[in-house]
Amino acid sequence: MRQTKYMMSGGLAFSEDKDMEKLRQFSLKGWHVSGFTFTGYTLKKGQSADYIYSIDYRSLNEEETEEYFDFFSSAGWTHIASQENFHLFRGLPGTKPIYSDQETVAEKHNNAGNSMKWTALSAVLLSILSWWGAFLSSGFLHTTLVVIATILTTIAIPIAWSVVAIYNNKWKAEGRKGLVNLTKMIPPLLFLVAMTTLIIAVGTDSPVRLLAYIVIGAISFPTAIWMIMSLKTRLGGKRA
Repeated sequence: MRQTKYMMSGGLAFSEDKDMEKLRQFSLKGWHVSGFTFTGYTLKKGQSADYIYSIDYRSLNEEETEEYFDFFSSAGWTHIASQENFHLFRGLPGTKPIYSDQETVAEKHNNAGNSMKWTALSAVLLSILSWWGAFLSSGFLHTTLVVIATILTTIAIPIAWSVVAIYNNKWKAEGRKGLVNLTKMIPPLLFLVAMTTLIIAVGTDSPVRLLAYIVIGAISFPTAIWMIMSLKTRLGGKRA
């Protein structure tokens, strides 16, 4: 019988609470998270136990690390794993939440956003410059820049989307409903612009059409995955 298994993450920027609850349900079945892995978590077989999980986002230097983990340990949280600025903790039911009010919850998401925003901005800027160069060039240089721009855009869109989701969580905690509603409008507006571009853009080899296809895929694919996972969760709940 295998002693490890994989649990896919819904994306911490989008479904952190659901991830933590799923980890708790797995612990009740004797599968306990031991670390992060690509797009998810590694679980190891053990004794069934009721654990709750929480995650913190913080950039630590070497001098801060020991004090940081000691602080959480004294509050009843056991450090399980870290990956870059993400730190996963486990506690017993009833352990005081790491973040217990709106102000500290907002601070948590602000820390997460700060750790990713410059990466997102750099990726988006490089993508824009690459597409701009592709529009102005021709021949081999044009083809090369289109390939580079496509790769960069494929990387930039999910990173940027994650950063927007993180700040959306921060604004929710702060009660800034206007900004929350505005961020909800971004994906459908981008999808509409991309679809309109496909209709009016001339030439099947146009870089504009390729960019539109990338945007549509970047929005449609995660949305489809979210719908499938939601349906699976609901069906699983009904069977239970």
